[in-house]
Amino acid sequence: MNPGGNLIYLDHSATTPVRKEVLEAMLPFFTESYGNPSSIYTMAQEGRKAVDDARETIAKIIGGRISEIVFTSGGTESDNAALKGVAFALKHVGNHIITSNIEHHAVLHTCHQLEQFGFDITYLPVDRNGLINASDVRDAITEKTILVSIMMANNEIGTIQPIDLIGKEIKEAARENNQAIMFHTDAVQAAGYLDINVKEMNVDLLSLSAHKFSGPKGVGALYIKRGTPFEAQNLGGGQERQRRSGTENVPAIVGMGEAFRLATAEKEQVSRRCTYLRDKLITIIQENIPGTHLNGHPTLRLPNNVNISFENVEGEPILLGLDFSGIYASSGSACSSASLEPSHVLLAIGRQADLAQGSVRITLGRENTEEDVDYFLSVLPDLVARLRGMPSLSTVE
Repeated sequence: MNPGGNLIYLDHSATTPVRKEVLEAMLPFFTESYGNPSSIYTMAQEGRKAVDDARETIAKIIGGRISEIVFTSGGTESDNAALKGVAFALKHVGNHIITSNIEHHAVLHTCHQLEQFGFDITYLPVDRNGLINASDVRDAITEKTILVSIMMANNEIGTIQPIDLIGKEIKEAARENNQAIMFHTDAVQAAGYLDINVKEMNVDLLSLSAHKFSGPKGVGALYIKRGTPFEAQNLGGGQERQRRSGTENVPAIVGMGEAFRLATAEKEQVSRRCTYLRDKLITIIQENIPGTHLNGHPTLRLPNNVNISFENVEGEPILLGLDFSGIYASSGSACSSASLEPSHVLLAIGRQADLAQGSVRITLGRENTEEDVDYFLSVLPDLVARLRGMPSLSTVE
């Protein structure tokens, strides 16, 4: 634990603490205005108004219409709904979907499932920095292509994709071939750090998750551009304009709207500070620990993301050592942190399996200070050196 006695949280890509202002905005809808927003009496309509206000806030921030925002249970559902909703709505037109091999598992596993329903999936490769070439996307388009899904920023290595250029290529190809090709982006990690404008990005669908920008867990949003073919995956009461049935989680939706509003208002300041701390971490780690490899693009990366692979040591014991010192970090995606398999993202950028398993992801947030970073940097070099000096389990009889 650091000299001040505080735990240091450096895993903001996994989740973030709910802000006090967000919690305060949510509380009345648990205990006072708790009515079902589909009912007609006053208390219920208070919840309806709160949901509509949150919808308007999110729409305004990303440059969409109020009617184009659909609330979900989080980023995973938003990704699933985007891919399946479009795929099944357009299956009579074509069966080809394009994505990349570094997407979140919410996209990749959905694509694997769609393959079982007869869809043909192209998994585009990335370069050693994790970047996708927009022209490669266009070259992959066929007369059967109906959907492209490329994430805005990678959750493990932080690389930011040229979504606007990719979107432009897709739409130009669609016009030339006189076909409907929908474009989805997973913006879960980008929200709160990067500008998001659905018009400039040329996207038809976009996924968000509240707990990545100091909102509550269990709530997200899916932007669906007006006119986008979409087959609802949740059926029932017809909520969310028939696109996602189920009683709305009013407190969580209110929290998401408030969290996104606050994160957007502070985005430039937080991104600037995180970028400074990020670059300090990268520079000092590389200068003081031999055998390190930065994963992801050196500059086109999220302001808060540092992903480093260490030679001759695995990531898990590093994380345990950091935990013992009161520092919380991760080795990659929180959704697959229990897996013993090397990260599919690191393998995709060309890391060998042993180096991929020696990776640590440090992701900063608005609460982190330079003192936090300095303490982390005082602990990490000695920890890595000690672990490298220990015999591995494979050499112990």
